[in-house]
Amino acid sequence: MNRVHGLHLIVLTSLCCVALSAGEGDRRSVLWRGRSIAVEDAADSVLVSPSGNFSCGFYKVATNAYTLAVWFTASADATVAWTANRDTPVNGVGSRAELRKDGSLVLQDYDGRVVWSTNTSGTPADRAQLLDTGNLVVSDAAGNRLWQSFDWPTDTLLPEQPVTRYRQLVSAAARGSPYSGYYKFYFDSSNILNLMYDGPEISSNYWPDPFKKWWDNNRTAFNSSRHGSFDRRGVFTASDQLQFNASDMGDGGVMRRLTLDYDGNLRLYSLDAAAGRWHVTWVAVQRQCDVHGLCGRYGICTYSQGPTCSCPDGYVPHDASDWSKGCRRTFDVRCGEDVAFAEMRHTDYWGFDLNYTAGISFDTCRRLCLVDCRCEAFGYRQGTGECYPKISLWNGRVMSIPYQTIYLKFPTGAKNLNPSLLHFDGHTCTMDERDATVSSSYLHGRRNTINFIYFYSFLAVVFVVEAIFVVVGYLFVFRADSVAAGRVGDEGYSLVFSHFRRFTYDELSDATCGFRDEIAKGGTGSVYKGVLEDGRSIAVKRLDEMTQADEVFRSELSVIGRINHMNLVRIWGFCSEHPHRLLVSEFVENGSLDRALFDGDDGEDNTGVVLPWRSRYKIAVGVAKALAYLHHECLEWIVHCDVKPENILLDGDFEPKAPAESPARPAAAPDPAEEARSASSPSPSAADA
Repeated sequence: MNRVHGLHLIVLTSLCCVALSAGEGDRRSVLWRGRSIAVEDAADSVLVSPSGNFSCGFYKVATNAYTLAVWFTASADATVAWTANRDTPVNGVGSRAELRKDGSLVLQDYDGRVVWSTNTSGTPADRAQLLDTGNLVVSDAAGNRLWQSFDWPTDTLLPEQPVTRYRQLVSAAARGSPYSGYYKFYFDSSNILNLMYDGPEISSNYWPDPFKKWWDNNRTAFNSSRHGSFDRRGVFTASDQLQFNASDMGDGGVMRRLTLDYDGNLRLYSLDAAAGRWHVTWVAVQRQCDVHGLCGRYGICTYSQGPTCSCPDGYVPHDASDWSKGCRRTFDVRCGEDVAFAEMRHTDYWGFDLNYTAGISFDTCRRLCLVDCRCEAFGYRQGTGECYPKISLWNGRVMSIPYQTIYLKFPTGAKNLNPSLLHFDGHTCTMDERDATVSSSYLHGRRNTINFIYFYSFLAVVFVVEAIFVVVGYLFVFRADSVAAGRVGDEGYSLVFSHFRRFTYDELSDATCGFRDEIAKGGTGSVYKGVLEDGRSIAVKRLDEMTQADEVFRSELSVIGRINHMNLVRIWGFCSEHPHRLLVSEFVENGSLDRALFDGDDGEDNTGVVLPWRSRYKIAVGVAKALAYLHHECLEWIVHCDVKPENILLDGDFEPKAPAESPARPAAAPDPAEEARSASSPSPSAADA
């Protein structure tokens, strides 16, 4: 027992010294001229504001991807307030942030390429400093600011940080994603602050109420200064007379942020410092379905245990993993053919009216849409006679107005169509999927002071429970490790699954007719052809029931969940019902490349496909593009490990597609010297070819 006491005293003394030295080392809010921060030292090389409220450094956004960011130190999830390179993350090996001797703060990727810069070269800048306001500034020796992050907001405003004529907020693409999304908070040409959906196909404002004039929204268009911000008490004011405040307004000691969230809503948050959690204290759009672009084209937002996207009968999701792409029709409407209209009560598609007309009969409104081939539907309000012919169907939502009805145009040949029947595919508009969490060692900066009361209390508790620790120590450690490992695995599992649709085993059994049509067999399982209820052909990979099946399943999903390329087979979903592990992907019509190249060489029946040299060249280029994407362009570099003709599939246009679920593995950043050596002599496989 004396030896145990002695060992504990030595360990605790060492911990004290480490803690004290760490506290001293963390008193660093300045990066001096000529100094740099390496991504490999992200846990230790962190700038911390003098109060300790904000930290700045490399922020981990994926397994091998980092951004330079400022985050709230006291937030439990290390909420990001600003990001330098949100659309161009850098590699987790060899990247660095440096305040160069020419005065410019730059962010370099592993190969020395500058992905972001303050453009302050040629100035007398001698320091980059993180202030207590969360503002990262580059200044000279006299303290004159030459650049500041407050002038370049991303999706968040901090107290006293302005939104201006030239500075706007842009949402993230998804929860936990560093990339820019489609929503903006900005001043329009009429000097009014707006929320806008700016998607790849359409753009439309949705807040303030677009049906009203600016004076009806209590705004003014006569002040062209275009400036808005909120103070430390939680009061926001703008030049267009927009004013709102936090529900806990007045407490200047509360940390707050105004964020344009990935779901298109603008929210003011207050931090509960004790719990490290954020609470919404103001929100711009009260009904989430009023946000434009949530469910894409033809999609309808309705409330079923929260806002949920759906497709009308006769329409199917364009991409079940991304509802912003909306729905697609299962029928075609051709100009000149016989058409009819299907009724959708209490529903509206906002905007894109061909010719709004009031005070007309239903038959007249119907005729306006019938004779115009551009009209896809029309809305009609009984009682007022308001007619809304629609040239495009976006921003669908179920309305509380009882007299609002949409009439969808469809060919008379489409039978048993009931668009009032909505098909839900498990998508929630508010996107309640798990946050993409990362290691806390990369996110949380340390405070620059030590609370010695807590520290000595901790030492006292350690000595009190020492006897219990000696008796049950090993058992406790092993059990804790087991539980923690399981929790990490489950969280990783949930994060990966959020990318795909979950199928039931019975669904896939029915789709494949009991797994009868086997089209391929590999080392980890067999592949079967199937057809979903919506008519889509699929390929179902069924992993063998072996002890490694679960590990293989997790490994494959963890790789393919982060890649997307036209020459890689698209994964649509999965099934995980013990003991069944299945992957669902698109069905590639023309089979594998080896069949097109070699069938008939050994006397067997040929498929009848003869590939001309132009097609062979196109296939080779497509495979090369897929490999280049995996090796260099995706967030996490991937080595495919199984490229051969049997694993290259050809679609209907003979475009090559490599299977994403091969035994791929993450790759580290290449050594430039090794690259040079490799380029000087061919590999054995290349020579054999």
